[in-house]
Amino acid sequence: MEKPEITKKKIAILGSTGSIGTQALEVIEEHSDKFQVEVLTANTNADLLVEQAIKFKANAVVIVDETKFKEVSEKLWEHDIKTYTGEAALAQVVEMEEINIVLTALVGYAGLLPTIHAIKAKKNIALANKETLVVAGELITKLAAENGVAIIPVDSEHGAIFQCLTGEIQNKIEKIYLTASGGPFRGKKKEELKNITKEQALKHPNWDMGAKITIDSATLMNKGLEVIEAKWLFNLKPEQIDVIVHPQSIIHSIVQFEDGSMKAQMGLPDMKHPIQYALSFPYRFSSKSPRFNFMDYPQLTFEQPDKETFLNLSLAYDALNKGGNMACILNAANEIAVEAFLNDQIKFLEIAEINKKCMENIIFIKNPSYEDYVQTNKKTREFAQSLFQ
Repeated sequence: MEKPEITKKKIAILGSTGSIGTQALEVIEEHSDKFQVEVLTANTNADLLVEQAIKFKANAVVIVDETKFKEVSEKLWEHDIKTYTGEAALAQVVEMEEINIVLTALVGYAGLLPTIHAIKAKKNIALANKETLVVAGELITKLAAENGVAIIPVDSEHGAIFQCLTGEIQNKIEKIYLTASGGPFRGKKKEELKNITKEQALKHPNWDMGAKITIDSATLMNKGLEVIEAKWLFNLKPEQIDVIVHPQSIIHSIVQFEDGSMKAQMGLPDMKHPIQYALSFPYRFSSKSPRFNFMDYPQLTFEQPDKETFLNLSLAYDALNKGGNMACILNAANEIAVEAFLNDQIKFLEIAEINKKCMENIIFIKNPSYEDYVQTNKKTREFAQSLFQ
C-alpha cells in the first residue's frame, strides 16, 4: 500500500550543532521532500550554526551565548534569517506558529524549559533530551496529556520500545528490557576503575555520542536515566523496567506482554534510525544506512549489569522508587560531577559518590512544583560543587 501524500513537516532542532542535531540534519537532507528546517539553536558553536542555517534555509536561529549574537546576526542578515539570543529566546522560539515538531537535542537540564514551552504551544516533541523526563516526568507527561501533544522518544532504547508498542495499545505490558552495551569498562571491578582517565572513558565501543552522554554510558548513569525516563514515557512501575547488558548493541530493547510474548527492535547501532522514525512517525521512510547481516553477528549475548561497581544504576532505581524531586537531585548532581571529571577535578569513581551524597543531603520534596524543581536543581549543583572545590 502506498503512503498518502505527506505535507512537509516543519522542524525546530534545539541543539542542532551537537551529535543528535547534526545527525538529524543528515536525515532531513536525505528526505528534503518531507522535512523542512524552521528553527536551529546552538549554545556556543556559532560557526556551525551559521553554516547549518544557510545550508538548510532556516527561518530563525537562536545562539544562546549572548557574546556570539553580533557575529551570528551579521552573517545571517543577508540571508534573511532571523537571529535571537539568550535562554529566554531558546524557550520562546519553539512557540512559532509554523513549527510542527520540536526535536529537543539539548544536553541535560537545559532542555526542560524549552520543552515545557513547546508543549504549551501544542507542538509535538521528538525527545532526545532524556533529562527533561528524569527531572520533571510527572509535570511533563501531565502537560502533554492536557495539550494533546505526542512525545516520541528519539534515543535508541526508548525508540525501540515505542516501535514495539505500535499497534499494541490494547495489550498490557508485563515488563520491558532496556539493553545496555556495558560501556568501555564492562566486566571491570571498582579496583580496576580507580585511575581511569577521561580519554579511556570517552572511548565507547559501539556508539558515537557527545562527551557528557559517553561518560554517562561509562558509569551506567545513562542507563539509569533511561530507566527513569521509561517510567514516564510508558506509564510503568519500577519493577516493570529491567536492564540487561547486551555488548553487541543489536537488540535495542524488548517489550514483554502479559501472555509471555516478547517483541524486540533490532538493527545496527545507528542513531539516524530512531531520529528518522521519530520525525516520520507514523510512517517509515527509506534509508541509505547499512543493513544488518546475521552472519556478521553469529552470537548475541546478554549479562546482568554490575550495580555494585556501577553504583549510578542503583542510584537511579533508588530515585525512581523514592519519587518526588529525587531524580532531579540525581540529575543535577551528575551533571556537575561529570563536568568535574571531564575537567580533571575528580576521579571516575567519585562521580557516583558525589551523586549519592547529594541524594542524601538535599531536601526531599514529595510533590514538587516547577519552582521546586528549579530550586532543587540550583541547590544540588551548589552542594555538588562544594564537595570537590
